[in-house]
Amino acid sequence: MTAPSPTEPALPGAPGLGKAPTARLADVDALRGFALFGILMVNVPFFASGYTLLDMPDPARTAWHDHLASGVVQFLFESKFYLLFSFLFGYSFTLQLNSAAARGLSFRPRFLRRIGGLFLIGVANALLLFYGDILVTYALLGLVLFLVRGISPRRALWVAGIITGVIVLIFLAVAVLVAVIDGASAAPTAAERATMLADGRTATEAMRGGLGSVVGERLDSLTTALPLILFFQGPLAFSAFLVGLAAGKRRALDHTAAPDPAAYRRKLRLIQLVGFPVGLAGSLAYTVAGPDNLFAPAAHLVTAPFLTAAYVATLLSVFRTARGARLAEVLARPGRMALTNYLSQSLLCGLVFTGVGLGLIGRVPYAAVFAVAVGIFAVQVVWSAWWMRRFRIGPVEWLLRAATHLERPALRA
Repeated sequence: MTAPSPTEPALPGAPGLGKAPTARLADVDALRGFALFGILMVNVPFFASGYTLLDMPDPARTAWHDHLASGVVQFLFESKFYLLFSFLFGYSFTLQLNSAAARGLSFRPRFLRRIGGLFLIGVANALLLFYGDILVTYALLGLVLFLVRGISPRRALWVAGIITGVIVLIFLAVAVLVAVIDGASAAPTAAERATMLADGRTATEAMRGGLGSVVGERLDSLTTALPLILFFQGPLAFSAFLVGLAAGKRRALDHTAAPDPAAYRRKLRLIQLVGFPVGLAGSLAYTVAGPDNLFAPAAHLVTAPFLTAAYVATLLSVFRTARGARLAEVLARPGRMALTNYLSQSLLCGLVFTGVGLGLIGRVPYAAVFAVAVGIFAVQVVWSAWWMRRFRIGPVEWLLRAATHLERPALRA
């Protein structure tokens, strides 16, 4: 998908609309930090190769360890973490509504200013840093979420299921149509493959150029990425918004609100027992099927939310242990300034892989690419801890809060 308030929506890092209370939902921050890591692992290949957006294997990365590293990330990370970010957005949106009502604040104008600021930040990110930006989509869908904010938890879950089902049916219909017309797979012809390889080489070379060349390639890639984000990722993200909205109205992540702690733990175990087998089975089918099999993505869309839910249940259980509490504290620090960290991930990846910086695009094995991602997140963990000891909110969060409240908020802790 943050300012120091347990009532803030979990974009990557949006500020709350009211004055910051003294307490925070540390688990939500920690989950957001975990989501930041997963998002980075999924996004880094788009910086490291000009072929990724075309869904083509990079000819420079054909070794077994390249396939293994790519497969592991596809199996464990892909399509799971933007759902987690989106779920947290919907969850914290309900807390923000409750906080505004309790303080007698006018929610609408502040929320609309915040969404407008987020939209502008997303446009800048898409044009300058990463064509796969999700903030613009979050801003647009946030308006829809605001309009349906009174929906009941049960109805929100039904609508979320219907949206996901429609997307899955569309994928299945396309897969069946392709199978009937072209055979069992959607493998490109030799001429189509040659064109795609040429496009990948062109994109890679453009990203090795200077700032103008990189920005130009960003703009060109937007024409491919934007429809996928708006019409595929967007509806699924909104579905997760609604699930988060329902969970927020039930305070599902707040273990202190559970009337029966033992029953709460049993629910977490049940989510794990169902989520891991179903989610991992769908991920395995998706990973081994290859990009030409259009039936596997449909199965993956159905099962990915199960694995995301299992991740969340596992972390919530771990956070209740002594060592897990320390892990939650580590993850919560980058999670509290998630918008700043989300944008800085794109900036740092750009400096590593494009010609603006080291120009390593297409020159690093995939295992090393993901090692770079781990290194970037480690730097963010350390930097976030240093920053949050001195300041209330992240620097980009401060700008967005200023736009939200039309005032200069306090920054120093």
